[in-house]
Amino acid sequence: MVNARQSLDLTTFAQPAGGGEVEWRIAAAPVPYPEAVAEMEARAADIADRKAPERVWLLEHPPLYTSGTSGRQDDLLDPRFPVFATGRGGQLTYHGPGQRVAYVMLDLKRRRPDVRAYVAGLEEWIIRTLDAFNVRGERREDRVGVWVRRPDKGAGHEDKIAAIGVRLRRWVSFHGIAINVEPDLSHFSAIVPCGVADPRYGVTSLVDLGLPVTMIDVDVALRQAFEQVFGATGARLTEATA
Repeated sequence: MVNARQSLDLTTFAQPAGGGEVEWRIAAAPVPYPEAVAEMEARAADIADRKAPERVWLLEHPPLYTSGTSGRQDDLLDPRFPVFATGRGGQLTYHGPGQRVAYVMLDLKRRRPDVRAYVAGLEEWIIRTLDAFNVRGERREDRVGVWVRRPDKGAGHEDKIAAIGVRLRRWVSFHGIAINVEPDLSHFSAIVPCGVADPRYGVTSLVDLGLPVTMIDVDVALRQAFEQVFGATGARLTEATA
């Protein structure tokens, strides 16, 4: 069956002529979750008011769980890390060291005011990033995020390698994606990740798949793939915190 999101035309997400480049920032140290949310909200407001350029912000968080607008208390099996309620879509997920989080603040009103297509664009970005490491990421109609098939675990087994959770305010996006590079996968066992309880569906990472990939490698691939889907980025800015 053809995935409906895969059939969407993503070419119209490029920045309109004269729109400028997307600011590309990388946090050199883990960023506490409340600080990240406050920074995103402030930047999204400035983008909506045309006071600041769009931004992609790459970072890692200390170990924590976040619960989206569809989150369920029963999905928290063992509250071993702090839990933050957040306004993004989706359910319960884990963030921590070894996971590349990319917060994406784009003006969709100028680009394309279509939430469903935007999510598909984020999926496409992830899929192209994984392709740089010869990993075939796939969409699933009934499961948001990007998945890899795991025939080594049994028939029909798949693992999630990247999660997506977005929020829009005045048609400016924030929150974004998270790709598992080398996180402690055991931390996912304390939750029902994204509400998916079927034992055939687990969680994996690039390193878990046998790829000795560094965060720098992933950052390079992310930027190249982002420009293919969303357009040009500006000079890279590295910072200790936001």
